[in-house]
Amino acid sequence: MTDTSNTGGKRTGAQILVAALERAGVETVFGYPGGPVITLYDAIYDASFKHILTRHEQGAAHAADGYARATGRVGVVMATSGPGATNLVTGLATANMDSVPLVAITGQVPTTAIGNDAFQEADIYGISLPITKHNYLVKDAEQLSQVLAEAFYLAGSGRRGPILVDVPKDIQTALLTPAPAEPVIIPGYEPEPPLQDDQLAELAEALKFSRRPLAYLGGGVTASGAEEELFRFLTENDIPATATLMAKGVFPDDHPLALGLPGMHGTKYANLAIYESDLILCLGARFDDRVAGNVRRFAPNARVAHVDIDAAEIGKRVDTHLPVVGDLKAVLARVLKTVTPVARPDWLRRIDELKQKYPLPLPPQDGPEIKPQSVVLAISEATRGEAIIVTDVGQHQMWAAQLIVSTRPRRFLSSGGLGTMGYGLPAAMGAQIGRPDLPVVLICGDGGFQMNIQELATIREHDLPVKIAIINNGCLGMVRQWQQFFYKERYSSSIWKHEPDFVKIAEGYGIPSRRVTEPAEVSRAVRALLDSPGPQLVDFKVDMFENVMPMIPAGGGQTDFYEC
Repeated sequence: MTDTSNTGGKRTGAQILVAALERAGVETVFGYPGGPVITLYDAIYDASFKHILTRHEQGAAHAADGYARATGRVGVVMATSGPGATNLVTGLATANMDSVPLVAITGQVPTTAIGNDAFQEADIYGISLPITKHNYLVKDAEQLSQVLAEAFYLAGSGRRGPILVDVPKDIQTALLTPAPAEPVIIPGYEPEPPLQDDQLAELAEALKFSRRPLAYLGGGVTASGAEEELFRFLTENDIPATATLMAKGVFPDDHPLALGLPGMHGTKYANLAIYESDLILCLGARFDDRVAGNVRRFAPNARVAHVDIDAAEIGKRVDTHLPVVGDLKAVLARVLKTVTPVARPDWLRRIDELKQKYPLPLPPQDGPEIKPQSVVLAISEATRGEAIIVTDVGQHQMWAAQLIVSTRPRRFLSSGGLGTMGYGLPAAMGAQIGRPDLPVVLICGDGGFQMNIQELATIREHDLPVKIAIINNGCLGMVRQWQQFFYKERYSSSIWKHEPDFVKIAEGYGIPSRRVTEPAEVSRAVRALLDSPGPQLVDFKVDMFENVMPMIPAGGGQTDFYEC
């Protein structure tokens, strides 16, 4: 920290803030400086943690998000006031929808200027209220240590989420004698609600008599670290499982009980198994509309048991017969002690029948154009579950969710709830910084790639060995698909009239790159991409009119598959 010998042992608010980050165990901060945080950045100069200067604040937010998802630690992002702070909004909303633990620290104009439309003033406190778990506007420098301690506690406990701390410039420059933070006690906040014996007993009883149970897995499995308990629970009781984007890998995709993705672009056999089940075990998920579809027709013959740490989610969209509020790891540990394992051979035979009858549709690679699925399959076969796969949002995201074989948690990162294009590149960067021991592969569309393309500079500056595969179909693929199916092929503003040369752009940033246009070259190009040192990019030119199938239209039920 900065020398305080000439200040009578006092420190600036900025120095106290940096010390609070160090006490929280922060190793990496992503951010972008500006006038209202220049005092904070001066204090960071002497900090023990590493600061990653991104090329845009949104990139910093998504990088902190990717870091948090890959490591399980709280991600930290900083930005200046006004436009710097508002550029974090999409990243905060993304993290909030997917329950990702972040602490965002923003600068603000001096407290005396707040409300006067001062230069670079924006009410980020008010703006961020609906898209954060909690937020603070610090008006007393004496509160800085306590606020930061609370922020990290809130972000990383209970249902995880982003916390924003807005720090006016005069709070950063204030001189004061540091005081230690008190133990964090927040009245009314119960991050680990006590388990209710009656709820657990009802769940155990329902499971005992169920003939066709099905587990619907969400991000709560990863957040609670319940993978081992989950594996025992499912395998000892013959319970097939379907996993959302947030849960991919928490139960091995290659296990016979794994059903893959549910919902709009999920496997037919997963959706039909949901429809035929008599007990839905929703474990740490939230019945997203892309999964549940028409809630009046969701699993019509099933009782619904919902286990979640957030009581507000239970019964919010789907009527719940068996609510269980609590941390999933603790719930499964208790259930494993009380439930006698049950074999369900008839149900497993039916699951096998569905898998055999309705495999994922894969187009033949017999034409001159590369099929995008072949690129994703080649990446899956080459990485064998040992890499962190990051996606952007769109058709490629759904193909990755369908085809990538993920066998471990925190190895598949994607923007689920908000569906944020531009997430992939900076999130991959953050994941690689958080897990330098693992290969990181980004699967990205040409649309989303351009939304935060400037972070190629950050990747090159830090020589991050992120491998980038662009699924380049020359259009906004998911929009184009919907226009084909539902809008009479009126392709309004979904097909580019001009597209940049991604190879030249990557080379301009100093990143080796190549273009692949021949189907026969896909496998070799993927292997070369993964085997080459440092950051690499391959632009795969693929069939523009390939569609993601199966597909259940918005508002449909589990049997309403669109047939094109």
